[in-house]
Amino acid sequence: MESRINYTIVGLFVVLLLTGMMTFAYWLMKYGGNQKYDHYYVYMSESVAGLSPDASVKFRGVDVGTVEHIGINPKNPEEVKLLLKIRHGTPIKVDTKAKLESFGITGLTFIELTGSSKDAPLLQKTGDKIPVIPESPSTFSKIDKSLELLAEKSSLALDKFDRLLSEENLDNIAAILLETKMLTRDMRRQLQGFQDLVDNGVTMEKRMTEASGRLEDASVSVKKMADSLEKNYADVGRNMSRDARQTFESLNQLLYELDILTEDLQETIRDIKASPSDLLFKHSRPRPGPGEKGYHEK
Repeated sequence: MESRINYTIVGLFVVLLLTGMMTFAYWLMKYGGNQKYDHYYVYMSESVAGLSPDASVKFRGVDVGTVEHIGINPKNPEEVKLLLKIRHGTPIKVDTKAKLESFGITGLTFIELTGSSKDAPLLQKTGDKIPVIPESPSTFSKIDKSLELLAEKSSLALDKFDRLLSEENLDNIAAILLETKMLTRDMRRQLQGFQDLVDNGVTMEKRMTEASGRLEDASVSVKKMADSLEKNYADVGRNMSRDARQTFESLNQLLYELDILTEDLQETIRDIKASPSDLLFKHSRPRPGPGEKGYHEK
């Protein structure tokens, strides 16, 4: 009974396996045989370690073909020649580039196609020549170059740092530090003198402020004195003008009287010249004075 059940299971498994193989063969004959492929060359200047024939070719992460052949470029031994088999209809354009990529930590390498802007023309075959897809540096290649450049710059930096810390430079640095210390000490003394100068300037400013106040008071006093002098000079001028007026009036009276006296003297002199004897023999009657008879007579 148990043997009959085992034979039934094995027979059922064999039937299912044959059915699956026949179904796969039918699909392969119907669809796989009609699939068309295009071939492209890629010339890699970096190591393709980890890449094997039949490795995947991906276009933006989508499987579009496989690597059909890997070999050294006979025209340039520094390059690796790859022949890619890519499904027909894949938009391989003139700006498409191929680079090596890896599956995480597994180390399995495949070809990744990048680029292909929508406005770029398709990469066409010229005659019987297989078109060439240009390479692009892989991530590991970029990291390797960056590390190499970093190591080179680090070596140069260490060399310069070693020269910077030579005995001669250390002695120069020690001398500079000593001079800096002396300069700092001198600057402290200069700053103290500058502080004293500032204090003296503040004191001088206070004194100048006080002197300015005194000058202002003196200016007020001088103004008052000038106003007083102006007033006194005005009074003196008026008094002098009045005295001068009186003096001029007296002088005019004196001149008038002198004029009358001069006329009388001239008349007397003319009379004497006309009759000199009258000076001795002529008697004149004096004119009556005030209160005398005939005073008011002409």
